Amino acid sequence: MRRKIPSTAALVAFEASARHQSFTRAADELALTQGAVCRQIAGLEAFLGVELFRRSRRGVLLTEAGTAYAAKVATQLDAVERDTLALMGAQGAMGLELAVVPTFATQWLLPRLKDFQRLHPEVTVHLTNRTRPFLFADTGFDAAIYFGDGDWSGTEAHFLMHEHLTPVCSPTLLGGQPATVERIAELPLLQQSTRPYAWRQWFAAQGLNVSRDMTGPRLELFSMLAQAARHEMGVALIPPFLIQRELADGSLVVALDRPVPDGGRAYYLTVPERKVESAALQAFRDWLLGQAQQYRTVG
Repeated sequence: MRRKIPSTAALVAFEASARHQSFTRAADELALTQGAVCRQIAGLEAFLGVELFRRSRRGVLLTEAGTAYAAKVATQLDAVERDTLALMGAQGAMGLELAVVPTFATQWLLPRLKDFQRLHPEVTVHLTNRTRPFLFADTGFDAAIYFGDGDWSGTEAHFLMHEHLTPVCSPTLLGGQPATVERIAELPLLQQSTRPYAWRQWFAAQGLNVSRDMTGPRLELFSMLAQAARHEMGVALIPPFLIQRELADGSLVVALDRPVPDGGRAYYLTVPERKVESAALQAFRDWLLGQAQQYRTVG
């Protein structure tokens, strides 16, 4: 039975038009004429029996149905592109698709990954940023490195390391004076969106209740927090192992060496149960756990 699926060309034209909210800009991106894009969209709407755009003299706007469909189409096209690139790049090699938290991957994993490549040249590791929870069943990921409590349904969780958030800032912000908990409470506090209560927990661990502990610029990544702190925007809670370069060159300093308790959360490698027999994944798991053990021992 023939599948009820629109043409790929129509979906690509629709996704680009939805993203740009413009047939003209979509045409420029796809190296097509505006008329060709309009015909693809019209054909798609006729196929679906649903209006995806509202046309006016001032341009086009997605309908409610078009907005919902665009999000789903974009996700599926991204998946097809990722799978296509993986197949093109594999050339008979084994590939691993890993979801990773960005700063951990950039500052800790990548500097060590060359060692894995040397030991296992037959395995190619692909890294994709993910800062929010997801379902493995909805993705093509073979495993994930994430920060949490290790409780991820349908997976095996392998402990890597604790985080130990520590207040850091530009030395200029301190003006050469020693920091105290009370003084830090008066400085601008840089917040991380994935750890919204970090400062509250840190102050509580120091026996202080600070009314403004959740105020201040909110940034998603530790790398963003580090840059903001370097530029004297405030003090940030960052694990020192993610900012070794900044601490070494003096652009950041530990304001007060009192890490916040992590509440049982840590970095984990999580592997879906359906993937645990993968030889490539087993090799990566064993190597990664060895690297983490060595780091925890040496520091």
